[in-house]
Amino acid sequence: MRELYQKNIENRLIIPMTQFLQREKSSGIVLAVFVVLALALANSPLRDEYSQFLEHHFGFIVDGKPLLNFSVEHWINDGLMSMFFFVVGLELKREFIGGELRDLRKVVLPVVAAIFGMLFPAAIYLLFNIGTPVAHGWGIPMATDIAFALAVVYMLGDRVPVSAKIFLTTLAIVDDLGSVMVIALFYTSHISFFNLAIGLGFLLAMFTGNRLGVKNVWFYGVLGIGGVWVAFLTSGIHATISAVLAAMVIPADSRIPESAFIARVKKLTRQFEQAEANDVRTLEPEQLEILSKVKAGSIQAIPPLQRLEHGLHPFVSFVIMPVFALANAGVSFVDMDVTTLSANGVAIGVTCGLLVGKPLGILSAVWLTEKTGLGRRSRSMSWRTVAGLSFLASIGFTMSMFVTMLAFDSPENHTQAKVGIFAASILGGIIGYRLLNPNRSLGRICLDLLLPSCFLTAFVRLPASALPLHL
Repeated sequence: MRELYQKNIENRLIIPMTQFLQREKSSGIVLAVFVVLALALANSPLRDEYSQFLEHHFGFIVDGKPLLNFSVEHWINDGLMSMFFFVVGLELKREFIGGELRDLRKVVLPVVAAIFGMLFPAAIYLLFNIGTPVAHGWGIPMATDIAFALAVVYMLGDRVPVSAKIFLTTLAIVDDLGSVMVIALFYTSHISFFNLAIGLGFLLAMFTGNRLGVKNVWFYGVLGIGGVWVAFLTSGIHATISAVLAAMVIPADSRIPESAFIARVKKLTRQFEQAEANDVRTLEPEQLEILSKVKAGSIQAIPPLQRLEHGLHPFVSFVIMPVFALANAGVSFVDMDVTTLSANGVAIGVTCGLLVGKPLGILSAVWLTEKTGLGRRSRSMSWRTVAGLSFLASIGFTMSMFVTMLAFDSPENHTQAKVGIFAASILGGIIGYRLLNPNRSLGRICLDLLLPSCFLTAFVRLPASALPLHL
Protein backbone atom coordinates (compact mmCIF):
# COMPACT_ATOMS: atom_id res chain seq x y z
CA MET A 1 0.00 0.00 0.00
CA ARG A 2 2.80 2.37 0.91
CA GLU A 3 4.71 1.64 -2.32
CA LEU A 4 1.55 2.22 -4.36
CA TYR A 5 1.00 5.57 -2.60
CA GLN A 6 4.61 6.65 -3.29
CA LYS A 7 4.29 5.55 -6.92
CA ASN A 8 1.11 7.61 -7.37
CA ILE A 9 2.81 10.71 -5.94
CA GLU A 10 5.79 10.21 -8.23
CA ASN A 11 3.70 9.62 -11.37
CA ARG A 12 1.11 12.33 -10.75
CA LEU A 13 3.18 15.07 -9.11
CA ILE A 14 6.96 14.71 -9.15
CA ILE A 15 7.50 13.48 -12.72
CA PRO A 16 5.05 15.98 -14.36
CA MET A 17 6.56 18.85 -12.35
CA THR A 18 10.11 17.82 -13.30
CA GLN A 19 9.15 17.57 -16.97
CA PHE A 20 7.49 21.01 -16.83
CA LEU A 21 10.56 22.66 -15.29
CA GLN A 22 12.82 21.13 -17.94
CA ARG A 23 10.86 22.51 -20.89
CA GLU A 24 12.19 25.61 -22.62
CA LYS A 25 8.83 27.39 -22.60
CA SER A 26 8.10 26.76 -18.91
CA SER A 27 9.95 29.82 -17.61
CA GLY A 28 7.93 32.06 -19.94
CA ILE A 29 4.68 30.50 -18.73
CA VAL A 30 5.62 31.00 -15.06
CA LEU A 31 6.68 34.57 -15.80
CA ALA A 32 3.34 35.27 -17.49
CA VAL A 33 1.46 33.90 -14.46
CA PHE A 34 3.32 36.26 -12.14
CA VAL A 35 2.69 39.22 -14.46
CA VAL A 36 -1.04 38.49 -14.21
CA LEU A 37 -0.72 38.09 -10.43
CA ALA A 38 1.05 41.45 -10.12
CA LEU A 39 -1.67 43.15 -12.19
CA ALA A 40 -4.36 41.48 -10.08
CA LEU A 41 -2.76 42.64 -6.81
CA ALA A 42 -2.26 46.20 -8.12
CA ASN A 43 -5.95 46.43 -9.03
CA SER A 44 -7.42 44.62 -6.02
CA PRO A 45 -8.44 45.86 -2.56
CA LEU A 46 -4.93 44.80 -1.47
CA ARG A 47 -3.24 47.32 -3.76
CA ASP A 48 -2.20 49.64 -0.89
CA GLU A 49 -0.66 46.76 1.07
CA TYR A 50 1.07 45.56 -2.10
CA SER A 51 2.59 48.99 -2.71
CA GLN A 52 3.56 49.53 0.94
CA PHE A 53 5.30 46.16 1.11
CA LEU A 54 7.49 47.03 -1.89
CA GLU A 55 8.38 50.38 -0.26
CA HIS A 56 9.35 48.77 3.06
CA HIS A 57 13.05 49.34 3.86
CA PHE A 58 15.53 47.01 5.48
CA GLY A 59 19.32 46.88 5.71
CA PHE A 60 22.17 47.16 8.22
CA ILE A 61 23.14 49.66 10.91
CA VAL A 62 26.87 50.36 11.40
CA ASP A 63 27.92 52.90 14.07
CA GLY A 64 24.36 54.19 14.11
CA LYS A 65 24.38 54.85 10.37
CA PRO A 66 22.33 52.89 7.81
CA LEU A 67 24.32 50.70 5.43
CA LEU A 68 22.74 49.13 2.34
CA ASN A 69 19.36 50.24 3.64
CA PHE A 70 17.06 49.88 0.62
CA SER A 71 13.41 49.21 -0.14
CA VAL A 72 12.19 45.72 -0.99
CA GLU A 73 11.76 46.83 -4.60
CA HIS A 74 15.34 48.17 -4.66
CA TRP A 75 16.72 44.91 -3.22
CA ILE A 76 14.87 42.97 -5.92
CA ASN A 77 16.01 45.21 -8.78
CA ASP A 78 19.62 45.68 -7.63
CA GLY A 79 20.09 42.47 -5.66
CA LEU A 80 18.15 39.58 -7.11
CA MET A 81 18.42 40.91 -10.65
CA SER A 82 22.19 40.98 -10.25
CA MET A 83 22.01 37.19 -10.13
CA PHE A 84 19.96 37.29 -13.34
CA PHE A 85 22.67 39.39 -15.00
CA PHE A 86 25.35 37.09 -13.57
CA VAL A 87 23.76 34.16 -15.41
CA VAL A 88 23.49 36.35 -18.53
CA GLY A 89 27.22 37.04 -18.23
CA LEU A 90 27.99 33.33 -17.84
CA GLU A 91 25.91 32.55 -20.93
CA LEU A 92 27.63 35.30 -22.92
CA LYS A 93 31.10 34.03 -22.00
CA ARG A 94 30.14 30.45 -22.87
CA GLU A 95 28.72 31.58 -26.21
CA PHE A 96 31.91 33.49 -27.05
CA ILE A 97 34.12 30.54 -26.08
CA GLY A 98 32.29 27.61 -27.62
CA GLY A 99 28.79 28.63 -28.63
CA GLU A 100 26.93 30.60 -31.27
CA LEU A 101 29.22 33.64 -31.00
CA ARG A 102 32.50 31.74 -31.27
CA ASP A 103 32.87 32.46 -34.98
CA LEU A 104 31.30 35.83 -35.73
CA ARG A 105 31.59 35.21 -39.47
CA LYS A 106 28.94 32.51 -39.17
CA VAL A 107 26.54 34.66 -37.15
CA VAL A 108 26.79 37.95 -39.05
CA LEU A 109 23.08 37.84 -39.92
CA PRO A 110 21.63 37.63 -36.36
CA VAL A 111 24.34 39.94 -34.98
CA VAL A 112 23.56 42.68 -37.50
CA ALA A 113 19.83 42.03 -36.97
CA ALA A 114 20.28 42.47 -33.21
CA ILE A 115 22.18 45.75 -33.66
CA PHE A 116 19.59 47.18 -36.06
CA GLY A 117 16.88 45.81 -33.77
CA MET A 118 18.26 47.97 -30.97
CA LEU A 119 19.00 51.14 -32.95
CA PHE A 120 15.65 51.42 -34.76
CA PRO A 121 13.48 51.24 -31.57
CA ALA A 122 15.67 53.83 -29.84
CA ALA A 123 15.40 56.13 -32.88
CA ILE A 124 11.61 55.76 -33.05
CA TYR A 125 11.28 56.50 -29.32
CA LEU A 126 13.38 59.64 -29.76
CA LEU A 127 11.22 60.62 -32.75
CA PHE A 128 8.35 61.08 -30.29
CA ASN A 129 10.37 62.40 -27.34
CA ILE A 130 13.52 64.18 -28.50
CA GLY A 131 14.04 67.47 -26.71
CA THR A 132 11.62 66.53 -23.89
CA PRO A 133 12.35 65.59 -20.24
CA VAL A 134 11.47 61.95 -20.98
CA ALA A 135 13.93 61.52 -23.87
CA HIS A 136 16.21 59.60 -21.49
CA GLY A 137 13.91 56.58 -21.87
CA TRP A 138 15.22 55.72 -25.34
CA GLY A 139 16.82 52.53 -24.00
CA ILE A 140 13.49 51.02 -22.88
CA PRO A 141 12.31 49.61 -26.25
CA MET A 142 15.74 48.28 -27.24
CA ALA A 143 15.63 44.93 -25.43
CA THR A 144 14.12 41.53 -26.22
CA ASP A 145 12.77 39.22 -23.51
CA ILE A 146 14.29 35.88 -24.49
CA ALA A 147 12.17 33.88 -22.03
CA PHE A 148 8.85 35.05 -23.47
CA ALA A 149 10.04 35.02 -27.10
CA LEU A 150 11.40 31.48 -26.95
CA ALA A 151 8.31 30.33 -25.03
CA VAL A 152 6.17 31.36 -28.01
CA VAL A 153 8.55 29.66 -30.45
CA TYR A 154 8.54 26.38 -28.52
CA MET A 155 4.74 26.48 -28.29
CA LEU A 156 4.75 26.12 -32.09
CA GLY A 157 6.98 23.05 -31.90
CA ASP A 158 8.23 21.61 -35.20
CA ARG A 159 6.33 24.23 -37.19
CA VAL A 160 9.30 26.55 -36.58
CA PRO A 161 12.56 25.35 -38.21
CA VAL A 162 15.63 24.80 -36.03
CA SER A 163 17.51 27.50 -37.96
CA ALA A 164 14.86 30.04 -36.92
CA LYS A 165 15.26 29.10 -33.24
CA ILE A 166 19.04 29.48 -33.51
CA PHE A 167 18.59 32.85 -35.25
CA LEU A 168 16.30 34.16 -32.50
CA THR A 169 18.48 32.80 -29.69
CA THR A 170 21.65 34.34 -31.13
CA LEU A 171 19.85 37.63 -31.73
CA ALA A 172 18.64 37.67 -28.12
CA ILE A 173 22.15 36.91 -26.81
CA VAL A 174 23.63 39.88 -28.69
CA ASP A 175 20.62 41.93 -27.59
CA ASP A 176 21.41 41.11 -23.94
CA LEU A 177 25.02 42.17 -24.45
CA GLY A 178 23.87 45.44 -26.01
CA SER A 179 21.46 46.09 -23.13
CA VAL A 180 24.21 45.54 -20.57
CA MET A 181 26.44 48.04 -22.40
CA VAL A 182 23.62 50.60 -22.60
CA ILE A 183 22.95 50.29 -18.86
CA ALA A 184 26.66 50.62 -18.07
CA LEU A 185 27.22 53.66 -20.28
CA PHE A 186 23.98 55.61 -20.05
CA TYR A 187 22.02 54.59 -16.94
CA THR A 188 24.42 55.17 -14.09
CA SER A 189 24.30 57.85 -11.40
CA HIS A 190 27.17 59.89 -9.96
CA ILE A 191 30.24 57.71 -9.65
CA SER A 192 32.34 57.23 -6.49
CA PHE A 193 35.74 56.41 -7.97
CA PHE A 194 37.03 55.24 -4.57
CA ASN A 195 34.36 52.54 -4.27
CA LEU A 196 34.74 51.73 -7.96
CA ALA A 197 38.48 51.19 -7.44
CA ILE A 198 37.73 48.82 -4.56
CA GLY A 199 35.32 46.86 -6.75
CA LEU A 200 37.87 46.66 -9.57
CA GLY A 201 40.46 45.49 -7.03
CA PHE A 202 38.23 42.57 -6.00
CA LEU A 203 37.59 41.86 -9.69
CA LEU A 204 41.36 41.76 -10.27
CA ALA A 205 41.69 39.30 -7.38
CA MET A 206 39.08 37.05 -9.03
CA PHE A 207 40.90 37.30 -12.37
CA THR A 208 44.22 36.45 -10.68
CA GLY A 209 42.64 33.43 -9.01
CA ASN A 210 41.40 32.30 -12.41
CA ARG A 211 44.89 32.60 -13.94
CA LEU A 212 46.41 30.74 -10.97
CA GLY A 213 44.02 27.83 -11.51
CA VAL A 214 41.60 28.37 -8.62
CA LYS A 215 38.40 26.43 -9.40
CA ASN A 216 36.57 26.74 -6.09
CA VAL A 217 33.21 28.47 -6.71
CA TRP A 218 33.06 29.68 -3.08
CA PHE A 219 36.24 31.72 -3.67
CA TYR A 220 34.56 33.55 -6.55
CA GLY A 221 31.23 33.78 -4.72
CA VAL A 222 32.68 35.50 -1.64
CA LEU A 223 34.81 37.93 -3.67
CA GLY A 224 32.08 38.52 -6.22
CA ILE A 225 29.24 39.24 -3.80
CA GLY A 226 31.07 40.57 -0.73
CA GLY A 227 33.55 42.57 -2.75
CA VAL A 228 32.67 43.41 -6.34
CA TRP A 229 28.86 43.64 -5.97
CA VAL A 230 28.86 45.70 -2.74
CA ALA A 231 31.55 48.07 -4.04
CA PHE A 232 29.76 48.66 -7.34
CA LEU A 233 26.42 49.07 -5.54
CA THR A 234 27.86 51.92 -3.46
CA SER A 235 29.90 53.40 -6.32
CA GLY A 236 26.97 54.71 -8.39
CA ILE A 237 27.48 52.29 -11.28
CA HIS A 238 24.54 49.92 -11.43
CA ALA A 239 25.22 46.75 -9.46
CA THR A 240 24.07 44.49 -12.29
CA ILE A 241 27.17 45.54 -14.27
CA SER A 242 29.34 44.07 -11.51
CA ALA A 243 27.50 40.77 -11.94
CA VAL A 244 28.32 40.62 -15.66
CA LEU A 245 31.97 41.55 -15.05
CA ALA A 246 32.25 38.94 -12.28
CA ALA A 247 30.82 36.30 -14.62
CA MET A 248 33.49 37.10 -17.21
CA VAL A 249 36.33 36.09 -14.85
CA ILE A 250 34.81 32.75 -13.78
CA PRO A 251 37.05 29.89 -15.05
CA ALA A 252 35.75 28.19 -18.18
CA ASP A 253 38.10 25.21 -17.99
CA SER A 254 37.72 22.16 -15.73
CA ARG A 255 40.09 20.90 -13.04
CA ILE A 256 40.69 17.66 -14.94
CA PRO A 257 40.55 17.18 -18.74
CA GLU A 258 37.91 14.99 -20.39
CA SER A 259 40.35 12.20 -21.27
CA ALA A 260 41.57 11.90 -17.67
CA PHE A 261 37.97 11.91 -16.40
CA ILE A 262 36.97 9.12 -18.80
CA ALA A 263 39.93 6.99 -17.71
CA ARG A 264 39.15 7.60 -14.03
CA VAL A 265 35.46 6.72 -14.41
CA LYS A 266 36.30 3.51 -16.27
CA LYS A 267 38.70 2.49 -13.51
CA LEU A 268 36.18 3.26 -10.75
CA THR A 269 33.42 1.44 -12.65
CA ARG A 270 35.55 -1.71 -12.76
CA GLN A 271 36.25 -1.36 -9.05
CA PHE A 272 32.54 -0.99 -8.34
CA GLU A 273 31.74 -4.12 -10.35
CA GLN A 274 34.39 -6.09 -8.44
CA ALA A 275 33.39 -4.76 -5.01
CA GLU A 276 31.57 -7.19 -2.74
CA ALA A 277 27.83 -6.51 -2.74
CA ASN A 278 25.05 -7.53 -0.34
CA ASP A 279 21.46 -8.69 -0.58
CA VAL A 280 19.84 -5.54 0.88
CA ARG A 281 19.05 -2.08 -0.52
CA THR A 282 21.94 -0.30 1.19
CA LEU A 283 25.47 -0.26 -0.22
CA GLU A 284 28.64 -1.54 1.35
CA PRO A 285 31.21 1.01 2.65
CA GLU A 286 33.59 0.16 -0.22
CA GLN A 287 30.84 0.83 -2.78
CA LEU A 288 30.00 4.17 -1.13
CA GLU A 289 33.65 5.21 -1.25
CA ILE A 290 33.89 4.38 -4.95
CA LEU A 291 30.71 6.32 -5.77
CA SER A 292 31.98 9.29 -3.75
CA LYS A 293 35.11 9.32 -5.91
CA VAL A 294 32.93 9.24 -9.06
CA LYS A 295 30.89 12.17 -7.76
CA ALA A 296 34.01 14.19 -6.85
CA GLY A 297 35.53 13.47 -10.24
CA SER A 298 32.34 14.51 -12.02
CA ILE A 299 32.36 17.84 -10.23
CA GLN A 300 36.01 18.41 -11.12
CA ALA A 301 35.30 17.59 -14.78
CA ILE A 302 32.67 20.37 -15.07
CA PRO A 303 34.08 23.89 -15.63
CA PRO A 304 33.05 26.28 -12.82
CA LEU A 305 31.40 28.53 -15.43
CA GLN A 306 29.03 25.79 -16.61
CA ARG A 307 28.50 24.42 -13.10
CA LEU A 308 27.31 27.84 -11.91
CA GLU A 309 25.22 28.45 -15.02
CA HIS A 310 23.57 25.03 -14.80
CA GLY A 311 22.95 25.40 -11.06
CA LEU A 312 21.64 28.98 -11.10
CA HIS A 313 19.57 28.90 -14.29
CA PRO A 314 16.47 27.18 -12.79
CA PHE A 315 16.57 29.48 -9.74
CA VAL A 316 16.82 32.58 -11.95
CA SER A 317 14.10 31.38 -14.34
CA PHE A 318 11.58 30.16 -11.78
CA VAL A 319 12.27 32.38 -8.76
CA ILE A 320 14.14 35.60 -9.54
CA MET A 321 12.38 36.58 -12.78
CA PRO A 322 8.87 35.84 -11.39
CA VAL A 323 9.69 37.84 -8.23
CA PHE A 324 10.93 40.71 -10.41
CA ALA A 325 7.70 40.56 -12.41
CA LEU A 326 5.64 40.51 -9.21
CA ALA A 327 7.45 43.62 -7.94
CA ASN A 328 7.49 45.63 -11.17
CA ALA A 329 4.56 44.57 -13.37
CA GLY A 330 1.85 45.86 -11.06
CA VAL A 331 0.17 48.70 -12.94
CA SER A 332 -2.96 49.99 -11.23
CA PHE A 333 -5.82 51.00 -13.52
CA VAL A 334 -8.27 51.69 -10.68
CA ASP A 335 -7.61 55.42 -10.28
CA MET A 336 -5.68 55.90 -13.50
CA ASP A 337 -6.46 58.93 -15.59
CA VAL A 338 -6.15 57.58 -19.14
CA THR A 339 -5.20 61.05 -20.36
CA THR A 340 -1.88 60.70 -18.48
CA LEU A 341 -0.88 58.06 -21.02
CA SER A 342 -0.95 60.66 -23.75
CA ALA A 343 0.45 63.50 -21.61
CA ASN A 344 3.81 62.89 -23.26
CA GLY A 345 5.34 60.50 -25.77
CA VAL A 346 6.52 57.77 -23.37
CA ALA A 347 3.70 55.27 -23.91
CA ILE A 348 3.44 55.72 -27.66
CA GLY A 349 7.23 55.93 -28.02
CA VAL A 350 7.78 52.63 -26.18
CA THR A 351 4.89 50.94 -28.01
CA CYS A 352 6.01 52.01 -31.48
CA GLY A 353 9.66 51.49 -30.62
CA LEU A 354 9.06 47.85 -29.76
CA LEU A 355 6.20 46.99 -32.11
CA VAL A 356 7.43 48.93 -35.16
CA GLY A 357 11.12 49.57 -34.55
CA LYS A 358 12.12 46.01 -33.67
CA PRO A 359 10.56 44.31 -36.73
CA LEU A 360 11.60 47.14 -39.05
CA GLY A 361 15.18 47.06 -37.79
CA ILE A 362 15.53 43.27 -37.98
CA LEU A 363 13.92 42.96 -41.43
CA SER A 364 16.06 45.83 -42.77
CA ALA A 365 19.20 44.21 -41.34
CA VAL A 366 18.45 40.84 -42.94
CA TRP A 367 17.70 42.45 -46.31
CA LEU A 368 20.81 44.67 -46.20
CA THR A 369 23.09 41.84 -45.05
CA GLU A 370 21.93 39.60 -47.88
CA LYS A 371 22.19 42.38 -50.46
CA THR A 372 25.78 43.15 -49.46
CA GLY A 373 26.70 39.45 -49.40
CA LEU A 374 27.82 39.51 -45.76
CA GLY A 375 25.32 36.85 -44.71
CA ARG A 376 22.50 34.68 -45.96
CA ARG A 377 19.38 33.13 -44.50
CA SER A 378 19.00 29.40 -44.10
CA ARG A 379 16.86 27.82 -46.82
CA SER A 380 14.25 26.91 -44.22
CA MET A 381 13.81 30.56 -43.19
CA SER A 382 11.36 32.34 -45.46
CA TRP A 383 10.69 36.06 -45.25
CA ARG A 384 7.47 35.25 -43.41
CA THR A 385 9.51 33.34 -40.81
CA VAL A 386 11.93 36.25 -40.42
CA ALA A 387 8.98 38.62 -40.01
CA GLY A 388 7.44 36.37 -37.36
CA LEU A 389 10.71 36.21 -35.42
CA SER A 390 11.15 39.97 -35.69
CA PHE A 391 7.74 40.53 -34.08
CA LEU A 392 8.57 38.06 -31.31
CA ALA A 393 11.70 40.14 -30.68
CA SER A 394 9.35 43.04 -29.85
CA ILE A 395 8.41 41.22 -26.64
CA GLY A 396 10.59 43.34 -24.41
CA PHE A 397 9.15 42.63 -21.02
CA THR A 398 11.88 41.86 -18.44
CA MET A 399 14.77 43.99 -19.68
CA SER A 400 12.51 46.85 -20.83
CA MET A 401 10.86 46.97 -17.41
CA PHE A 402 14.29 46.96 -15.80
CA VAL A 403 15.54 49.88 -17.92
CA THR A 404 12.29 51.73 -17.14
CA MET A 405 13.14 51.70 -13.44
CA LEU A 406 16.60 53.12 -14.25
CA ALA A 407 15.46 55.73 -16.76
CA PHE A 408 12.64 57.38 -14.80
CA ASP A 409 12.01 58.42 -11.21
CA SER A 410 8.40 59.48 -11.72
CA PRO A 411 5.70 56.86 -11.00
CA GLU A 412 3.65 58.37 -13.84
CA ASN A 413 6.47 57.74 -16.30
CA HIS A 414 6.82 54.19 -14.93
CA THR A 415 3.13 53.56 -15.61
CA GLN A 416 3.29 55.09 -19.10
CA ALA A 417 6.30 52.96 -20.05
CA LYS A 418 4.83 49.78 -18.57
CA VAL A 419 1.56 50.21 -20.47
CA GLY A 420 3.59 50.70 -23.67
CA ILE A 421 5.64 47.57 -22.91
CA PHE A 422 2.51 45.50 -22.21
CA ALA A 423 0.74 46.70 -25.36
CA ALA A 424 3.71 46.08 -27.65
CA SER A 425 4.68 42.75 -26.08
CA ILE A 426 1.15 41.34 -26.28
CA LEU A 427 0.56 42.47 -29.86
CA GLY A 428 4.08 41.47 -30.92
CA GLY A 429 3.62 38.02 -29.42
CA ILE A 430 0.26 37.54 -31.16
CA ILE A 431 1.54 38.75 -34.54
CA GLY A 432 4.71 36.68 -34.29
CA TYR A 433 2.78 33.56 -33.31
CA ARG A 434 0.34 34.00 -36.18
CA LEU A 435 3.07 34.60 -38.76
CA LEU A 436 5.09 31.57 -37.64
CA ASN A 437 2.00 29.36 -37.77
CA PRO A 438 1.86 28.00 -41.34
CA ASN A 439 -1.84 27.19 -40.96
CA ARG A 440 -2.76 30.88 -40.78
CA SER A 441 -3.10 32.84 -44.01
CA LEU A 442 -1.88 36.43 -44.13
CA GLY A 443 -5.45 37.65 -44.72
CA ARG A 444 -6.69 35.80 -41.64
CA ILE A 445 -3.80 37.22 -39.59
CA CYS A 446 -4.77 40.77 -40.58
CA LEU A 447 -8.39 40.13 -39.55
CA ASP A 448 -7.28 38.60 -36.23
CA LEU A 449 -5.22 41.68 -35.44
CA LEU A 450 -7.75 44.31 -36.47
CA LEU A 451 -9.61 44.41 -33.16
CA PRO A 452 -6.55 44.56 -30.82
CA SER A 453 -4.93 47.16 -33.08
CA CYS A 454 -8.03 49.37 -32.89
CA PHE A 455 -8.06 48.91 -29.12
CA LEU A 456 -4.42 49.94 -28.88
CA THR A 457 -5.01 53.02 -31.01
CA ALA A 458 -7.92 54.09 -28.82
CA PHE A 459 -6.14 53.29 -25.56
CA VAL A 460 -2.87 55.11 -26.23
CA ARG A 461 -4.10 58.30 -27.85
CA LEU A 462 -1.51 60.61 -29.37
CA PRO A 463 -2.13 64.36 -29.25
CA ALA A 464 -0.33 66.54 -31.75
CA SER A 465 1.74 68.11 -28.95
CA ALA A 466 3.29 64.74 -28.12
CA LEU A 467 5.11 64.60 -31.46
CA PRO A 468 7.88 67.22 -31.41
CA LEU A 469 8.98 66.36 -34.95
CA HIS A 470 6.02 67.31 -37.13
CA LEU A 471 5.97 65.10 -40.19
